[in-house]
Amino acid sequence: MQLTKISQNTAILLEHARKSGLVSLELLEAVRSGDIERFQIANHDHFNYDELFIYAGEHGEDLEKAVSEGYQITFNTRNGLKIWLEEAFRISSESDFHVGEGIIEGLKLQEEQVARLKEALAVNWTLEEEPTADGVLVRLTVRGLK
Repeated sequence: MQLTKISQNTAILLEHARKSGLVSLELLEAVRSGDIERFQIANHDHFNYDELFIYAGEHGEDLEKAVSEGYQITFNTRNGLKIWLEEAFRISSESDFHVGEGIIEGLKLQEEQVARLKEALAVNWTLEEEPTADGVLVRLTVRGLK
């Protein structure tokens, strides 16, 4: 199945909305309606939803499909990927993984989280995994820096 492609910023906003308390059905209804007010619970700090629908429309992002079927991010920056990991998996770069130049390592995830990461990760990053007794140790590297 071909996943819809969305920008890193759009992916971060969707994951932040989930982290802020919008369950999948509410998030799906919010993107179907195009009503920015439904994102009020998540609209704070660095997370601003005012341009979400405008950007998605201008760039052909199918938000409904992204929420209901999953998505692949078109391009990940190191910092953007760090934020996406924190939002999607409710972890912290301060304690749960290490971010270096072109690399993210020490990331311990469960199998279903690894599957989700593989699905969403942009093609400019590679993923190496090592099974452990309590999950999977993941190392992400910018493609070409191996």
